[in-house]
Amino acid sequence: MALYKTRAVVIGRRALGESDRLVDFYTREFGKVRGVARAARRPRSRFGSALELFTLGELVFFDTGRSELVRVDHFDILHPFVRVREHLERLGQGAWAVECVSSLSADRDSHPALFGLLVRTLRALEGRTPPARVSVCFALRAVDLLGHRPRIDRCVACGTTAPRRGAALDVAAGGLVCGECGPGPQAIPLSAATIGALRRLRELRWEDGLGFPLSPAVDGELGLVLEGVVARLSGRASRASRFLSQTRRALMPLPPPHGGRHG
Repeated sequence: MALYKTRAVVIGRRALGESDRLVDFYTREFGKVRGVARAARRPRSRFGSALELFTLGELVFFDTGRSELVRVDHFDILHPFVRVREHLERLGQGAWAVECVSSLSADRDSHPALFGLLVRTLRALEGRTPPARVSVCFALRAVDLLGHRPRIDRCVACGTTAPRRGAALDVAAGGLVCGECGPGPQAIPLSAATIGALRRLRELRWEDGLGFPLSPAVDGELGLVLEGVVARLSGRASRASRFLSQTRRALMPLPPPHGGRHG
């Protein structure tokens, strides 16, 4: 039985049996690791609050090599990211980021750059940048890092320089397809402004991308486009995306009342 130590972020957890917890970690050295934390749900568990979603910590685990599950020995908190969990939109965008990492990465596939991006994203979600912009910058870089970089400078079918009227992002085709070439049924329509914003954000450094000025309409479209890209790459709709949609509807201002007296 081998003993390992690595930095990790909690990206998922659920109950197991009467008192244990099954925890998904994204680690710097080993990629995605799933482990059993014995007695973690007991009131006086030695894990305490360490296994909360988003927590960054130092993970020590045993691996027998005979199962995909490891045994979590301990997990010491380095940063709990409490502020991400305390705000609805931060929570939703953070959940979407960890779900992206979980669904698009393979088990035990080490990717230190993706681990660093995830930690940087959670730190940004605790700051003043609008959470939706943080998710856009995260998704653009995560998709590229994982080898799914779509081509957005020209039509992948005819080679015509983008943007063209009716262009859409066709993930199956590998990038933009102009209206004349006929994007596939799962392609995501894009405005010229959003295509330009995608190209610009891809070029910028992380901090510059977080502060790059965009209109609310383009910002909103970017978020929906990247949610769609990740859903198509993973082959399923994201639970966090549904939560975000419900949150957006709940936060929409109510329409002004009709009728009644006017003073």
